Amino acid sequence: MEAAIAAVNGPALAGGMELALACDIRIAAENARFGQPEVRIGVLPAGGATWRLPRAIPWCRAAEIILAGKIIDAQEAYRIGLVNEVVPLEQLMPKAREWAEAICECAPLAVRAAKEAMIRSAAMSEDENGRLEYALFSYLLETEDLAEGRAAFLEKRKPVWKGK
Repeated sequence: MEAAIAAVNGPALAGGMELALACDIRIAAENARFGQPEVRIGVLPAGGATWRLPRAIPWCRAAEIILAGKIIDAQEAYRIGLVNEVVPLEQLMPKAREWAEAICECAPLAVRAAKEAMIRSAAMSEDENGRLEYALFSYLLETEDLAEGRAAFLEKRKPVWKGK
């Protein structure tokens, strides 16, 4: 499970918004717009928006976008927590790369495990989540990457991850 970053320039409507919703980090250019206007033509969003959007933002805001087909601008998307940042268009791709580099500086096995826990947690009880986190944490305790991360920390250097 790799991390996915959306860099949204212009309209992200219907399937475009659903693609953005499938990403872990969303960066929007100032001209971006977001919406699920499918109900305006007689269908519902069927690419994941009906379950991803209410998990990403408050239910009532998701209902507004899905049930009324409302389209929002980048600033409103940021205000309600749909996007991580809004930047001028010329900074969109550099900002997306900056996020990618920040994630790539982290231990890849730990990033994958954390994302797995985040995804699976939605369908689990608190006890089940605790057991899953413990299992993933225990797995990471045995990795070469943890040993490298500890050594790099003590030696005050950047770690060299192997994904092992």
